Amino acid sequence: MEGNKDEAEKCILIARKALEAGDKEKALKFLNKAEKLYPTDKAKVLLDALTMNGNSAGSGAYCRKPTDITAGDNSEKDSTKETAKSFTKDQVEGVQRIKKCKNYYEVLGVTKEANEEELKKAYRKLALKFHPDKNRAPGATDAFKKIGNAYAVLSNSEKRKQYDLTGGEDATCSPQGRAGFDFHRGFEADVTPEDLFNMFFGGGFPSNSASTFTNGRARYSPQYQNQTRRERQEDRADGGFSMFIQLMPIVLLILVSVLSQLMVSTPPYSLYPRPATGQTIKRQTENLIVDYYVSKDFRSEYKGSALQKIEKSVEEDYVSTIRNNCWKERQTKTDLLYAAKVYRDERLRRKADMMTMDNCKELDRLNDLFRGG
Repeated sequence: MEGNKDEAEKCILIARKALEAGDKEKALKFLNKAEKLYPTDKAKVLLDALTMNGNSAGSGAYCRKPTDITAGDNSEKDSTKETAKSFTKDQVEGVQRIKKCKNYYEVLGVTKEANEEELKKAYRKLALKFHPDKNRAPGATDAFKKIGNAYAVLSNSEKRKQYDLTGGEDATCSPQGRAGFDFHRGFEADVTPEDLFNMFFGGGFPSNSASTFTNGRARYSPQYQNQTRRERQEDRADGGFSMFIQLMPIVLLILVSVLSQLMVSTPPYSLYPRPATGQTIKRQTENLIVDYYVSKDFRSEYKGSALQKIEKSVEEDYVSTIRNNCWKERQTKTDLLYAAKVYRDERLRRKADMMTMDNCKELDRLNDLFRGG
């Protein structure tokens, strides 16, 4: 019913022009047509006025615009002004854009490689924007239908494949597509645009055989509700399996990481005591006098050149750690001094001056040993 509103408005406009020209027959014809397409108070007022004046004054009355018709005409103009104020320029331009689209991909604003999630996202955005309850621009209803039809076709793999084979021509471009394909029949949604909208924003998927409508809203039978519940449970199960498949690479990566750690042997030393691995016996390197910790079997396993290699690795790790820690200390002190200067905070300056810089002092000690060596 809503889809005939624009046509009814056109009929009323033609009828008004006919009244101004004094053509009673033509005016009655188009007003009655408007009433059949989409009953409104505008058409009813004009019909009543036309009938009353026609009975009392004959056809000549229409050449001089009777008072009742003039009043109806004024109310029509006022109503038109109100309607014009109820939509914006952006809404009008949006409707025009949809009407100019040559194929369904353009309608939804997606590429031909768009996946299901991208199609849903595009439809949600456009459906909210062009729904007749929100967008009252001329042609918004047709645009809303076109958007729903585009999603219904492209979200159906079979219809989408067939649609792509025809070259993506729009049904409005020609009565039939290539190879005689009937676009109006083959590329229309199985549900109405309102039902599709309710599916996204109001609940379950409607079906022609399973629902009835009351005041424009779908009411579903218990049988259909049970079927829908079962389908949702199956979808949930499938979704769980799909999620498991998606997580498999991550699970495998974790398992490989754990196995690699188990396969790698524990280092023979630690720079800090490690009771968990038994490395609690303290030793010192001969060259830089660096403390390190080993297990009780270390002395029997590492002797001579093997011990020298271990101590060299210990000193390299230790120097690298001290160098990094010294850099952090200097950076922290620089930041404190800069903040003290910017905010004129004496407390921050004192905090910077009180830093002991232990790692930097140790690095200086090591450098002295290197130079002495």
